[in-house]
Amino acid sequence: MASAVSDPLRGILMKVCSVMVFVGMQTSIKLAGTGMPPGQIVFYRSAFAMLPILAYLAWRREIGTAFGTDNPFGHLKRGLIGVASMSVGFYGLVLLPLPDAIAIGYAMPLIAVVFAAVFLREAVRVYRWTAVFIGMIGVAIISWPKLTLFGAEGAQSQAAIGAIAVLASAMLGAAAMLQVRQLVQTEKTPTIVMYFSLTASVLAAFTWFLGWQSLSWTQLGLMALAGIFGGMGQILLTESYRYADVSTIAPFEYTSIILGSVVAYMLFGDVPTLTTLIGAAIVVAAGIFIIYREHQLGLERKAARKASTP
Repeated sequence: MASAVSDPLRGILMKVCSVMVFVGMQTSIKLAGTGMPPGQIVFYRSAFAMLPILAYLAWRREIGTAFGTDNPFGHLKRGLIGVASMSVGFYGLVLLPLPDAIAIGYAMPLIAVVFAAVFLREAVRVYRWTAVFIGMIGVAIISWPKLTLFGAEGAQSQAAIGAIAVLASAMLGAAAMLQVRQLVQTEKTPTIVMYFSLTASVLAAFTWFLGWQSLSWTQLGLMALAGIFGGMGQILLTESYRYADVSTIAPFEYTSIILGSVVAYMLFGDVPTLTTLIGAAIVVAAGIFIIYREHQLGLERKAARKASTP
């Protein structure tokens, strides 16, 4: 859908900036999160994310309308799924090299296509099914070397558990995407964003009873930074779609694998394996094809509507 103000370069710049701060969020969690329960990570990430989000809403003078909703159950459902997705995703992120976690996470939009066909009865034609199938082969190429280590000792077993966790996060994230699609039909974007951050913070806070780790000041600072980065990334992502079409902006999501690989090498000494690079290339190609196909179908639908207008 075209934005109200067409400025593709500005939209792309905001999208790339959102990718950068989301990688910053993941890096902060990876630096601070070793041994930290997933619920504790989700709490800090969600609670501190509300700071930039509230500032953004205040700047847009939308705080007063952000909490008005006719679908509280829908927001709760989205919150439950989202918290589950973040929890297992952050757990996997701590156990895996950053490039691997990012690349496996690319399965989410592919799984969302399958879920949309099954649960929302959306029409998915042979081109998109083929792209999804090829993309999942790429995910399997990335994940399989780690999954075969399941049951081994030490770091190898942790890598297998991490891969399973990130795959589970992708599935839950795809389910959350479907819930958001339903919410946007009646709810404003600021409302969805605020209720998710609030719901995630409250739900994650209850995991305190399961035992949280005592944090050093460095860990607390990193978790606060992760939350602020997460909130900023959401704002930049939302703003980017005001200036350019989704099909123009979405492919730049895949720049995260490049940035993530650079950061992982500089901070953790991680070098992407050949299977990760090959699998990521296949997944990225499949994802870009799906985006391109969606764009083409959108143009066809617009042409059909114009032709049928008396």
